[in-house]
Amino acid sequence: MSQHILLVEDEIAIADNLAYALATDGFIPKHVGLGQAALDALQAAEPSYSLVVLDVGLPDLNGFEVCRRLRQFSSVPVIFLTARSDEIDRIVGLEIGADDYVTKPFSPRELVARVRAVLRRQLAPNTVTHVKEVPERFELREEEGRILYFGHLLVLTRYEYLLLKTLIERPNQLFSRAQLMDRVWTHAANTMDRTVDTHIKSLRAKLKAINENDDPIQTHRGMGYSIAVA
Repeated sequence: MSQHILLVEDEIAIADNLAYALATDGFIPKHVGLGQAALDALQAAEPSYSLVVLDVGLPDLNGFEVCRRLRQFSSVPVIFLTARSDEIDRIVGLEIGADDYVTKPFSPRELVARVRAVLRRQLAPNTVTHVKEVPERFELREEEGRILYFGHLLVLTRYEYLLLKTLIERPNQLFSRAQLMDRVWTHAANTMDRTVDTHIKSLRAKLKAINENDDPIQTHRGMGYSIAVA
């Protein structure tokens, strides 16, 4: 079945070229030119989008802001398009939940290759669920790419999911920031130590929103992080 791709780009010429390249490669692209229109499309019941290609420089909402709002209700993969090549912009994009970052100018074929690479990294859906042995407050549904906390589904970005998965699969094990970067950010160049801290902070906020009396992520000052068994 063909996968639906939401293309959020206000430059018509770029959007047309990308839509053609995506359609030629078997995808079903939908183009919108505004950030709010993208959020509305993603919140609609149908179609279900497999990935979002999101321009940073939109006329109504900054692409970073669109991604922040999107991450409040969806973990759909996001690839940023931007004319900015500064390292700090790439880091911000990854930290707020993007899966890849493409700097203009680029070829449509490169973008399609990036789309396929991100989709390949997603865990296969519609498979039989197997629950691993993890701290009892968590439930890891690895084949679905989901984690439940006290029975509630966590809406996580790709990196939040991989980070929490790494921690809960080895409760009480201390991971240094370098170890977490090696295990989680394997495809993200130019990632900095503070990226781990930022994602830990966002994970803690999502866990606290479900149970404010439980703080399972342990900080070991100057050393790293671990998950408490209970």
